Amino acid sequence: MKKGLILSGAAVLLIGGAAAALGLAKNSRTQRIQAVLDGTAVSGPEKEWLDMDGNGTVSKNDLYRAKLDAALHPMADEVTYVETFMPKKLGRTAYHEDTGTLWCSLSGSGVEFYAAGKRCTLTLTADAAYSGGDAVAARYAVYVDDTLIEDAQLLEETKDVAFDIKPDGCTVKLIKLSESVQSAMGVSGIRIEYAKKAAARMENTEIIAANARYQDRFIEFIGDSITCGYGVDGVYGKDVFKTANENVTKAYGYLAAAALNADYSMVSYSGHGILSGYTSQGKLNKSQLVPKYYGQVGHSPALIEGKHKIHDDLWDFSRQPDLIVINLGTNDASYTGSDQKLQKEFAAAYTEFLKTVREKNPDAPILCTLGIMGQTLCDAIDYAVTNYSEETGDNNINTMRFEMQQEADGYGVDWHPSAVTHQKAADQLTAFVRQWLGWK
Repeated sequence: MKKGLILSGAAVLLIGGAAAALGLAKNSRTQRIQAVLDGTAVSGPEKEWLDMDGNGTVSKNDLYRAKLDAALHPMADEVTYVETFMPKKLGRTAYHEDTGTLWCSLSGSGVEFYAAGKRCTLTLTADAAYSGGDAVAARYAVYVDDTLIEDAQLLEETKDVAFDIKPDGCTVKLIKLSESVQSAMGVSGIRIEYAKKAAARMENTEIIAANARYQDRFIEFIGDSITCGYGVDGVYGKDVFKTANENVTKAYGYLAAAALNADYSMVSYSGHGILSGYTSQGKLNKSQLVPKYYGQVGHSPALIEGKHKIHDDLWDFSRQPDLIVINLGTNDASYTGSDQKLQKEFAAAYTEFLKTVREKNPDAPILCTLGIMGQTLCDAIDYAVTNYSEETGDNNINTMRFEMQQEADGYGVDWHPSAVTHQKAADQLTAFVRQWLGWK
């Protein structure tokens, strides 16, 4: 069986266009054993039933014994496999056809698809950062019908994540909880096992697997550590930051998108800004700037597939957002402080970035926000937006100040917003968008 997200089998259905194509591999145990004898690699889930003598390896003797057993003892619910091609993609992703891997780097990126059967196995591939342990390794979550069934980190080069699914169908979702600047992860295989009786139903074109439906609304969030959910699963003064305590699903952007029934894309990097990244000494930090990577799928220092980095992949902007929310300036404030000259430099850089965002997204309303961790540059953002509108004539833009976090609501790692604060920010953003754009 080939590695990756591939079409296989003779029967192919198209559900809503080529992007939703799925393949059905109607292989009996006998056919599958013969394929392995002919040289096809053994996949993880097959090893258990092909290893007839239980010594942990699959030999030719095991295969001949398994073939005989299959012929003599056919199973009433004999398992067949389905491999789906290109499920719904969450956020920015990059598909590498040569390795059959869909790479997910940014917070919230992942896949979502419909499946009906007995079990599903996701094969995950790590970038080089996995060897750094829970401080930097990618953290992910798997949901079945919005019920969390696994929350873990990818601490090995390749990992099979197997779980039960529902015979009558369910939605499976894999989300990268941690951010891009630490690590990336790839989805290099999706396997669905279903019973023989399900295969028989397939003759009547019942769907076994398909990509999930895209929402009518799509919001792009451009931000920093706040948008990533930095340290939200940790406690200020007690924990140090690591990807193990970062969780985008508890962050304001993810929560607001869900409340607005919208798909999302998080283009967010901790420590990054527009004029300057975070600096503790008041010196300009030009190495951590969001505009530099806005046209990329992500940004991470670790190698993927041993040969390149995720920011080598360009984003195509083919799906245009219905709203763009920018939440940048918190890190810039560590450089500008209250210095009026530096704040004007920030405003000028912000105006230029708005032009870049508009060039890539001609029609999307843009909402410029700031304030959860400090409001030093809120006035500068108002100034930048006014300048932008005057220079370009573009009035499809607005500003909003988040309420500042409160000590009573607790803090996450490094004084970052707690889950309570994120929920309050999501509620504020949701209400503003509904009023401004008339969304229900």
